Amino acid sequence: MHSLSALATLALLIAPAFAVPTKIQVQKAPGPKVQDSYIIKLKDGVNKKLTLAWLQSHLSANSTVTYEYEAGVLNGFAGKFSVDTLNALAANKDVETISEDSIVTTQYSQTNAPWGLQRIDQAAKLTNTNAAGLNFVYGYDDPAGAGVDVYVVDTGIYTGHSGFEGRARWGYSAIGGTTDGNGHGTHCAGTIGSAPYGVAKKVSLIAVQVLDANGSGSSSGVVAGINWVVSQASTSGRPSVISMSLGGGADTTLDTAVRNAVSKGVHVVVAAGNSNVDAGTTSPARVTEAITVGASTISDARASFSNYGSVVDIFAPGQDIISTWIGSTTATNRISGTSMATPHVAGTAAYLLSIYGQQTPSALISKIKGLGVSGVLTNIPSGTTNLLLQKD
Repeated sequence: MHSLSALATLALLIAPAFAVPTKIQVQKAPGPKVQDSYIIKLKDGVNKKLTLAWLQSHLSANSTVTYEYEAGVLNGFAGKFSVDTLNALAANKDVETISEDSIVTTQYSQTNAPWGLQRIDQAAKLTNTNAAGLNFVYGYDDPAGAGVDVYVVDTGIYTGHSGFEGRARWGYSAIGGTTDGNGHGTHCAGTIGSAPYGVAKKVSLIAVQVLDANGSGSSSGVVAGINWVVSQASTSGRPSVISMSLGGGADTTLDTAVRNAVSKGVHVVVAAGNSNVDAGTTSPARVTEAITVGASTISDARASFSNYGSVVDIFAPGQDIISTWIGSTTATNRISGTSMATPHVAGTAAYLLSIYGQQTPSALISKIKGLGVSGVLTNIPSGTTNLLLQKD
């Protein structure tokens, strides 16, 4: 018995020597990351060359060291590592930290922006309340929407406007048109992605005309426009956003088309409507799979005309918004509506997709909501979210 007890005690004493090493946790990137790329920092005094020699026996076929750093700067290295290789590094006692590799971009600042751009770029209320001025500040990063297509399902786009810098093109017309005879679609496109007034200043803008020069159209025409977009997005393989600043009464067919577009991976942003009623009674605003947008003012109030209700996902600047217009290559107009709020969100969707890469529509909705600033708006009815858009 004594010998068995002694053996048990000895086993307890030596067990820690054979315990599985504690794996260090991978530090998350503060923003967008380089896929499967990591920076490995070794502990002070550890010989990097010996660690790299050890690593060679743990590198899988799709793993490689991309950079080696000197001890005077950082004792370590970076590389593309598979899960198995990363697990081996995490268990190595000589490794101090493992960090996801962050994407770093050029940053720009615009000092002659409309008020809506500054408002979605800062959490605090604006101190300048002159909505007619173009002296607001907007900061943005590359790639600023590059590589993303936004389909403006509206009255068309005046593609020759200088503000679009050649990034706007005609895509499809359900009414046989070739230009924007109203101005509404051009204005929305300008807020999405024009150089002077847009959120995502390098996005590609595609006109999908479903409304005529009077701003009217049919559900069948809108469905045809959505159908064309889904086909184009599938062919291109590029991240694609539909911006729809339109609506009407409850329409199950239109709702179905929007819902099915989302199911195909297209991000759909729709206006809540301008009747100061529950948006849940209108289409396509009531489609929960889309991002439904209400309008706010420069003083951080729900615009008096904006629809509301549980289907509204977020509010964005929508009153006294300056953007591109028809009539000349430099024309502008200052107008109001949830139609003007919607392109702020569509532009933000494109901006985020260009930085973080393609995501599922539900994931992007969650990201946009997560970035929004909560509780700052007034005149928000009970049961309606109090969330204001922030682009990052």
